[in-house]
Amino acid sequence: MQAFFSGLMITGGLITAIGAQNAFVLKQGLLKQHVGLIVLVCWLCDVLLIGAGVYGMSTLISDNLYAQTALAAAGGLFLLAYGCKSARSAWLGNHVLQLEAVSHTPPPAGKIVLATLALTLLNPHAYIDAMILIGGSAAGLPQAGKLHFLAGSLLASGIWFIAIGFGSRLMLPLFQRARTWRILDSLIAAMMLYLSYTLFRQIAQTWWV
Repeated sequence: MQAFFSGLMITGGLITAIGAQNAFVLKQGLLKQHVGLIVLVCWLCDVLLIGAGVYGMSTLISDNLYAQTALAAAGGLFLLAYGCKSARSAWLGNHVLQLEAVSHTPPPAGKIVLATLALTLLNPHAYIDAMILIGGSAAGLPQAGKLHFLAGSLLASGIWFIAIGFGSRLMLPLFQRARTWRILDSLIAAMMLYLSYTLFRQIAQTWWV
C-alpha cells in the first residue's frame, strides 16, 4: 500500500496548485453550471495524462538508471522551486481568488467541455506533472506497484475536483480571504519541499550508498 499512498500524496500535492483550471472549476461550481460534467472531464483528463505518465514514460525509463536519475533530479528541482514559490506566496499573503462578473445563464454543455479541455490540455504544467513528476515517481515500481500508485493518484484527483466543484459555494467566502490562501500555500510548500527531499535522497541512495 506504500505505492498507493505515494501516488495519493504526490498527486494530491500537485493538483491543489491554484491555476486557471482550478479557478474555472471553482467559478462554475459557484454558478452551478454543468458542475458534474466539468468534474468528469477534468478527472478523465487526469486518467489519460497520469496513466500515460505511469505506464508510458515510466515504462520507457524503468530499465534505464540514468534516465530515472535525470527524471528524479528534474522533479526534485521543480518541486523545490514550486515549494519555494508557495512558501513565498504564504509569506506575502497577497493571493486572493478573483471572480469576474458573469452571466448566470448556463452556456451550452459543449462549450463548457471545450473550455475545460483547453484549460487542462493546453496547460504545460499538466504534462510536466503527469509525465515527469508523477511518471518519474512511479518509474522504479513493479507492475502491481504502478497499478496501486495510479489508483492513489486518480483517487486524489477525483476527490479534489469533486470537492472544489460541488463544495465551491461553501469554500468561496474562505478563498476570498488572503489568510486562507496563506494556509493552503503553506501546506503545499511543506509537502512539495518534503517530496523534493525524498527525490534527492533517492538519487543519493542510488549512486552513493
